[in-house]
Amino acid sequence: MGFLAPWFFAGAAALAIPLYLHLLRRHTSNPQPFSSLMFFEARTQSSIRHRRLRYLVLLALRLALMALLVLAFADPFINRPAASVTTNKLLVLVVDNSFSMRAGSRLADAKREALSVLASRPPAERAQIFALGSGLEAMSQPTDDSQSLQNAISAVQPTDARGNFGDLARGLRSFSDSVQGPIDLHFFSDMQKSEMPANFSDLALPAKVSLTLHPVATSNIANWAVESVNAPGQIWDVKKARVQAVIAGYETPAATRTASLVVNGKTVATQKVQVPANGRANVEFTSLNVPYGFSRCAVRIDSADALPADDASYFAVERSDPRQVLFLHEASDRRSPIYFGDALAASAESAFAMESVPADQASSIQPSRYAFIVLSDVASLPSAFENNLDRYIRGGGGVLIAAGTNLGRVSRIPLFGANILNARYYSNDPTGFLTVGDADPSHPSIAKADRWIGAKFYFAVNVDASGSQVAARLTDGTPLLLDKKIGEGRVLLLTSGLDNLTNDFPLHPDFVPFVEQTAFYLSGSERPAGSQLVGSYLQLRTAKERAVSVEVVDPEGRRPLSLQEATTAQTYQLNEAGFYELRLANGRQDVVGVNADRRESDLAVMSRDALSLWAGKPNGSNAPTAANAVPASLQATEKFAPHSLWWYVMLVMLLTVIAESWVANRHLGVRREE
Repeated sequence: MGFLAPWFFAGAAALAIPLYLHLLRRHTSNPQPFSSLMFFEARTQSSIRHRRLRYLVLLALRLALMALLVLAFADPFINRPAASVTTNKLLVLVVDNSFSMRAGSRLADAKREALSVLASRPPAERAQIFALGSGLEAMSQPTDDSQSLQNAISAVQPTDARGNFGDLARGLRSFSDSVQGPIDLHFFSDMQKSEMPANFSDLALPAKVSLTLHPVATSNIANWAVESVNAPGQIWDVKKARVQAVIAGYETPAATRTASLVVNGKTVATQKVQVPANGRANVEFTSLNVPYGFSRCAVRIDSADALPADDASYFAVERSDPRQVLFLHEASDRRSPIYFGDALAASAESAFAMESVPADQASSIQPSRYAFIVLSDVASLPSAFENNLDRYIRGGGGVLIAAGTNLGRVSRIPLFGANILNARYYSNDPTGFLTVGDADPSHPSIAKADRWIGAKFYFAVNVDASGSQVAARLTDGTPLLLDKKIGEGRVLLLTSGLDNLTNDFPLHPDFVPFVEQTAFYLSGSERPAGSQLVGSYLQLRTAKERAVSVEVVDPEGRRPLSLQEATTAQTYQLNEAGFYELRLANGRQDVVGVNADRRESDLAVMSRDALSLWAGKPNGSNAPTAANAVPASLQATEKFAPHSLWWYVMLVMLLTVIAESWVANRHLGVRREE
């Protein structure tokens, strides 16, 4: 027997209270009327009788009541055999079904081991089944029904997700808050090293959770994989298209692998590649001859290893004709069309074909024919064309305006609508030029242009930037690149020219990426990468595109979106490897190749010391194995478990209070009769 709070025994001093009440009570006598005291003899009366204890049964009951009260606060308990103690312990079985569990028979071994542990549990013990893939997924509710639990284990299927043991710990920390009793956790996994979180502390489990590890893989095995593929998402000239791939070997000897380029299920090219021991090798296919539209492509190797699911990397390519770009300039300006046209041809993989037209000949041109339009230092436009161009912008078109010295002589930028405050000729300053002082690297036109470092600007117009996003400024604070949304379209304003007279930017290396990214940005034609990772999200619609139905077809040919989701969902998570077909809210069709995270391809397992440390056995002397794994907390509770006696003490107190009340009433009745 033991006590959880023995300091409460100091309250035993309260036992003196009943003794004081019974021993030192005041003596009272009732006077009686008598005719004469002459017949009484005077004598001294002893007070010893008055100090004797009376009502011993009542005294004993009151002392017992005080003693029981002190005992209850001390919270006594006894150790009883754990087999005879009924608890609400929950058995939790977690089966790893991440991508690496596809190797060999790992998942089948894990499920078989889980069924064995489930069969060995006491029949009345509740259990719950989870799967660990991209997160912790409940496969059943807590129950003692063996058949439903077995069905839940059988229902665990392999996934293409990347696992993370930190997700297991985080999920159990959240789950344990809803469970009253202890949790006996059994984890069945290949214990892949790459699934370890960055910090070992992320594996910490609540104190009420006892962990047992069941590794289904105890040694590293060799595996080759197509680690990555670099291919364009769109092509316009098949002669310029290139496909580069990295073939990786994990725990592998030096070997020769055959890499194949597959287009729409047909092998179009093969190459031999020498992969060094436990290393990587590059392979390049110099042409990608695909038909117009979307093509489903892959780079595949002949690995013949235990994990064939990573022997191919999928990507989708869209082939189309180059889109037309209209470049308007003053008749006397012959420099800017050459610089901009050459930069556009050298970049964007021939996605655009530029048509150069003097501004005074633009009356009959329909802007809707062009992907975007450039106005190079054009001070005025034919009124009919300007009206059409304004409607083109508001309907979703894009325009780039370059302000040279011609615009420096007017008071307002056409179409952009900003007032020109003044024209600044930096060539007259002592330094002769200014450079870019501040640039927003997140803006698409600047993202790949290294903030235009080193470009010299000799002239710029200073405009009112209110209502616009300033993406770049000169060192004196003059806005250099402004972005303004007008209706559904947008207009970019460069406050200097596109020739090499107002600046040397067209001669600078950053000019080509600026032209390329601006072309894709204004045309809205840049397609997302043709391949994504499992677990990533795909944008289906913008916040303004509502009540427009979208459609998703997964690699198995299923349509996973419900009718409500098809009209409301803004993103969709890609959960399987393969090709997804999409019809987006903007009316565009798309195909995306999805691949498993290649960190799952490294099948190296955690060390025995790391497993022992995680399981709470840092000395490693009793490391868990798949054959025998018994949690340390259960080893301690198989013999004895504490059992509180508090309720029993309170019950005896209640009976004592009833008995004390009955005895006290009888004694008070005797005193009244006296």
